[in-house]
Amino acid sequence: MIDHAVAHDPAAEAAAAVGDGYDVRVLEPSPPAVGESPFWADDPAHPSGRGTGPVVAPHSGADLTWDDLISARPDLADFAADRWLGARRRLPVLPPNYPSALFDFHRLAYSVVAEARYQCNGKFGLRYVRGGFGTPFFGDDVQVRVAGDRMVVQEAGQARTAAITTLREAGEFVGVDPGTTAREHDSPELGDIDRRLDVRADVGEFLGAWFGLATAALEELRFTPEVIGPERVQLWPGHFDPAIAAGDAESGHRATYGFSPGDHAHDEPYIYVAAWGDVDRSDPFWNEQDFNGASLSYSALCAAENHYSAAVDFLRDGYARLSR
Repeated sequence: MIDHAVAHDPAAEAAAAVGDGYDVRVLEPSPPAVGESPFWADDPAHPSGRGTGPVVAPHSGADLTWDDLISARPDLADFAADRWLGARRRLPVLPPNYPSALFDFHRLAYSVVAEARYQCNGKFGLRYVRGGFGTPFFGDDVQVRVAGDRMVVQEAGQARTAAITTLREAGEFVGVDPGTTAREHDSPELGDIDRRLDVRADVGEFLGAWFGLATAALEELRFTPEVIGPERVQLWPGHFDPAIAAGDAESGHRATYGFSPGDHAHDEPYIYVAAWGDVDRSDPFWNEQDFNGASLSYSALCAAENHYSAAVDFLRDGYARLSR
């Protein structure tokens, strides 16, 4: 159970869990805030900046993976699984009446959570956080996050939390007016900011699991040695999906790789490869009709024994097909 009223520092918590002798990496943002361009955010999974011991990361681009460490330290399995670092579990069942709640979480993400970061430093990219989604740390070590059905504002090592009711009240709690700076063409309309939001805890927790799996898989793709020019993983509030671009643009092999929680054309979440150039439509892999690329549906993903491995395999398959 996550205590939302307690300030969190994912990197420090992971270091304490592992103990001395290792230099650990995580998937979630941690304080202190980064006040430097171009990202104005930390890069929690990057294996650089070595400490005194081997780097343990949630991907295979470091000295050890969390799963490597867990094989010797099984006591770490639950800690890692709860944070999508290793010993990864299967995704939960899709909650009932999922699409309507999804669109209200989406509205909250772009109009309040992203808006809070944008008002401080002109950036609106979000990240996976345990149990949901939120900003990187900004300003006076501020993070705005949504976990389950709760709004959390952490500042200078203190956290406060509130139930989510309407966009207006969420904005007042955070300290911003709901805005549309981060809205995209496929975002739901801002609509009535005084309408009570359908932000059920089961949907919020599902989104936390989906974004955790997504971030773990995308970091694995990002740190695969043969992958060219990968971007940082960000959860784009307008599209409401974690994604990166990777590949050689000059040869037409670059694509966006991402994890949509669902949209107006897809009631279920799906993983996608959106190619920047032409694809061979005679290849059944390129099955998506709503955009130039391929998708793996949530139903197909759930049929796999290991959801994380199936997600990584799909991303790598797309990258390999574009690079031929």
